[in-house]
Amino acid sequence: LPSVEEQSRIANLLGALDDRITLLRETNATLEAIAQALFKSWFVDFDPVRAKMEGRTPEGMDEATAALFPDGFETSELGEVPRGWRQQTFRDTIQIIGGGTPKTSNPDFWGGDIPWFSVVDAPRSSDVFVIDTEKYITDAGLHGSSTKLLPVGTTIISARGTVGKLALTGRAMGMNQSCYGLRGKAGDTYFTYFSATRLVQQLQQRAHGSVFDTITQETFAGIHVAYPQPPVIEAFDVAVSPLMARIRENLFQAQTLSTLRDTLLPRLISGQLRLPE
Repeated sequence: LPSVEEQSRIANLLGALDDRITLLRETNATLEAIAQALFKSWFVDFDPVRAKMEGRTPEGMDEATAALFPDGFETSELGEVPRGWRQQTFRDTIQIIGGGTPKTSNPDFWGGDIPWFSVVDAPRSSDVFVIDTEKYITDAGLHGSSTKLLPVGTTIISARGTVGKLALTGRAMGMNQSCYGLRGKAGDTYFTYFSATRLVQQLQQRAHGSVFDTITQETFAGIHVAYPQPPVIEAFDVAVSPLMARIRENLFQAQTLSTLRDTLLPRLISGQLRLPE
């Protein structure tokens, strides 16, 4: 072993990396909370609509964005909703993409460079994005199975067994058949993700199955939402995009630092590498 003094210096170096990783995760939790709060204000509490009804300027938005919101409500089966917003099923607002598993008996399908998502890869809620997976598949595995290559920004929801786990793809990846990929029909990314986080409890309650709880496409059709006009959805995505991009960047940085830490530790302890180097 290195001397006690050398061990202390090694610990200080690696501890600094750990502190940075912790700070990045804490920052992500704050950024995600801000984005969640904005979604709740616009689409749950309808704060901009209430402000305009009272003759006030909606807080935290420019005049062009404020003009996208109506200045009153109308009665629907969902209760009072902003005037002009459509009552639709959640299923009607999204494109649903299925997954699949390449044959495990074919070694040519596995160990490639395409991440392959399963529920074990779901990130903690504050991290939002999944940027790495336990298993990887090859291009042959992708095209030799029913899995699809999900573009960056696709919402993934686990639909069988452990239902309701959510993630946004931080990289293009495939997924297994126990999950669905969700893409907003309005061309959005983050509105669909935060809508799903708000509706996940209802989806879990409606899950059914003789052996495992299962979410089906009919499950999505059984939930109704007040769906805003596309320009409002676009404005929300624009507003939260810098926050979400920062979360994704922080995850990649934390991954790099974790790899660096895990690579340095055994080499420093064994003496293969010295701190001055």
